[in-house]
Amino acid sequence: MALMSMGKPNEAIQAFDKVIKISPHNADAWNAKGNMLLAQGKFDEAIQAYNKTVELKPQKASVWSNKGTALGLQGKYDEAIKAFDKAIELDPKDAEAWNNKGVALEALGRTSEANSAFIKANELGYNG
Repeated sequence: MALMSMGKPNEAIQAFDKVIKISPHNADAWNAKGNMLLAQGKFDEAIQAYNKTVELKPQKASVWSNKGTALGLQGKYDEAIKAFDKAIELDPKDAEAWNNKGVALEALGRTSEANSAFIKANELGYNG
């Protein structure tokens, strides 16, 4: 994380790869690697890292939300909505997941559903 904050994302990913090599069941390392890849716009690789995290920690809502974000950025809105729905199922108070679900729904032209998701996000304190 320090390497990423220093503007060295490639070195950060290499560091996470070393952690993963030593401890392949470290879900936090997989998730962090996914976040680094997502920040670099490497969506397919990020999704692969999130899939591994979900395999290891399927009850971690934030990973489902991260995966939904990556899918949404690829224009895979239906898949993104499914990931956000899983995040919301695990953590119904995740305002960001509600908002991001709204963005995906809006992209599909599902305006009424999107507005409901945005309202829920705002009720939960979303301020993005």
